[in-house]
Amino acid sequence: MLQLAIVVPVLDEAAGIVATLQALQAWRAQGVVVIVADGGSRDDTVALATPWADRVIHAPRGRARQMNAGAAAAPDAELLLFLHADTRLPANAPQLLQGLAGSGRDWGRFDVQIEGRSRWLPLVAALMNLRSRISGIATGDQAMFVRRRAFDAVGGFADQPLMEDIELSRRLKRRTPPLCLRARVATSGRRWDQRGAWRTIVLMWRLRWLYWRGASPERLAALYR
Repeated sequence: MLQLAIVVPVLDEAAGIVATLQALQAWRAQGVVVIVADGGSRDDTVALATPWADRVIHAPRGRARQMNAGAAAAPDAELLLFLHADTRLPANAPQLLQGLAGSGRDWGRFDVQIEGRSRWLPLVAALMNLRSRISGIATGDQAMFVRRRAFDAVGGFADQPLMEDIELSRRLKRRTPPLCLRARVATSGRRWDQRGAWRTIVLMWRLRWLYWRGASPERLAALYR
């Protein structure tokens, strides 16, 4: 079986980090390593996470930098999974991930469902999953996973403030297509709830189009904020 490490990048996630990590405890008992990579939280995230993780590390702020640091903190892991702090894996995730070994693929992702108030979120998730399946591009919300050897070979996440998941997908696609698991992770719809569903949909599609047109990640991050 592939040795699995789950990397959770966090920043001011005190409200939900315990629930996220508690859901991983049964897998820790089976040998899965859980690494929390903190980017400078000013709340109680680190103190709350420490009892529930194998390691809590401090990393330069920025999701890409934090995930790279988390991966480096688990050098013996053959398989890396990057889990957002507001996302839950399906109960049989470790077993599903072992299917990567015989698939001939180097990386992959789950389908996603989005939990929130807007009635449009199921449609958003369905379109996200369809787009990902057609394009071979994964998003961080889909809990990307990758073999260590492939992650190292492509240089990990690019040091950029946005679209790091798309950039990694592009490089990994040159090695193998992704393994697209239909099992769903559940992620929070808080950004859609806070900004409005349609406003967020339009913004995200605009950012992706601009990135495809060559806009810098720094400009896109400013637009996102």
